[in-house]
Amino acid sequence: MKVLLQRVQSASVTVDEELISNITAGLLLLVGFGSDDDESMLQPMADKVANLRVFADQAGHFHYSVLQTGGQVLVVPQFTLYGTTGNGRRPDFSAAMSPGRAHALFDRFVAALGTVGICDVATGRFGALMQVRLVNDGPVTLMLEK
Repeated sequence: MKVLLQRVQSASVTVDEELISNITAGLLLLVGFGSDDDESMLQPMADKVANLRVFADQAGHFHYSVLQTGGQVLVVPQFTLYGTTGNGRRPDFSAAMSPGRAHALFDRFVAALGTVGICDVATGRFGALMQVRLVNDGPVTLMLEK
C-alpha cells in the first residue's frame, strides 16, 4: 500500500466537468494498492495518516496532526503509484492490485480513516478519469508505504 500524502490549502476532484469533492486546509491522499496488499495494512496506515505531525506550530516546526488541526482529508484512488518505468518507454502497472480488489480496499481504507477520528473525509471516484486540483501547502509531500 502506498499513500502519497500532500498537505494542502485546498484540493478538489472533478469528473466529466462535474465537481465531485473538494476540501479546504488539510491533506490530499493519493492511494494505491499493490498485488500483495491486504486488509491488515489499512488500520495502521489510517492511524499513521491521522497522527502524522505535518502541520506547523508558531515556530514553523511540524508539531500538529490533521486530527489536532481539524483539517479535512481528500482520498483519491491512484493505481499509477505502482507503475514502474525500468523497461521501455511505457509504464508497467502489473504490480498494481486488480481493480475489483483495490476498490474494496479503497472503500475500507476510507472507513478506517473515520475510525481513527477523521470525520471529514471526501473521496475521488474509483475507476474514473479524474482531474485533481490542489494548492500544496509548503510544499509538503510524503510517500507512506506499508
